[in-house]
Amino acid sequence: MPLPSDPKVVETGKEILGIFKDLAGPHPGIRPAHAKGLLVKGNFVPTPAAAALSRAPHLTNASGTPVVVRFSSSTGHPTLPDSDPNGDPRGIALRFVLAETPRRKHTDIVAHSVPFFPAATPEETLAFFRAVKGAGTDPEALNAHIAAHPAAQAFLAAPKPTPSSFAHEAFYGLHAFKFVNAENKETYVRYRIVPVAGLQTLSAETAKTQSANFLYDGVRSHLAGGAGKANPIQYRLVAQVARDGDVTDNNTVHWPEDGPDARELVDLGLVTLDVLFEDDLAKGDAEEQKYLIFDPVPRVDGIEPSADPLIDLRAAVYLVSGKERRAA
Repeated sequence: MPLPSDPKVVETGKEILGIFKDLAGPHPGIRPAHAKGLLVKGNFVPTPAAAALSRAPHLTNASGTPVVVRFSSSTGHPTLPDSDPNGDPRGIALRFVLAETPRRKHTDIVAHSVPFFPAATPEETLAFFRAVKGAGTDPEALNAHIAAHPAAQAFLAAPKPTPSSFAHEAFYGLHAFKFVNAENKETYVRYRIVPVAGLQTLSAETAKTQSANFLYDGVRSHLAGGAGKANPIQYRLVAQVARDGDVTDNNTVHWPEDGPDARELVDLGLVTLDVLFEDDLAKGDAEEQKYLIFDPVPRVDGIEPSADPLIDLRAAVYLVSGKERRAA
């Protein structure tokens, strides 16, 4: 996973990382954002419709592809109670393990539980987090930034209810990606990860009464016993398909959801999670979380990044953070 070629993007990513550390404090070996997390393993089986859109190996292998998933909560506080609303939006990182030898080969999807982000460019993203950092001493600066940036307004105003469990949470990929099929037909899509068990959220009052780790303990309870014995957590991987002329380089521009112009939703396949990584005695959860660096750039034949500039920014943030984590 190489750093983006634009040094300005890398420097912007480093400054954002510094802000995250200032906000949450130093936690060596822990992610500075979405610090609290849990790893699980499972399998992905694609639909025939997936192969019609992309020739990527995990979307064409009918026998399935192993996956690793990290559930997470927002903020850089690794012990943030699950009842704390600052933990929303929740995150998911989904890794498709394409090969283990001769070297690890994979492609990832990173998503969170609202289809909004407060900025469209690296510069706007940095300005937003600078304003958030300064809010303690200059709250009017944050208010002024929000007032001047509709994307920040939409992100902050979006409902972020606490889920009853990760098995009942939906996740949204913010960026567009270009699918290329066997006939070289190109299609832009945005990902959604939809719970098979359906959406279920808690009221703010009910969320406050939950235990500090109820979401993560809920995953452990679901998957107790391991493969073949667990009550698996399942999601449909869905692609929202763009039409010609749709904006694909700005995550804050949404494609129509309703009415006659609603964009098609294509079921790409089923994700089944049935094993806790911490039950794998060969490599514990904490060590693997420290090691894993998820990559927002697909780096696999059949899927290409769009021109959305935040894809490279996120790649820079994740790689620099991951290298620091591994060295801690």
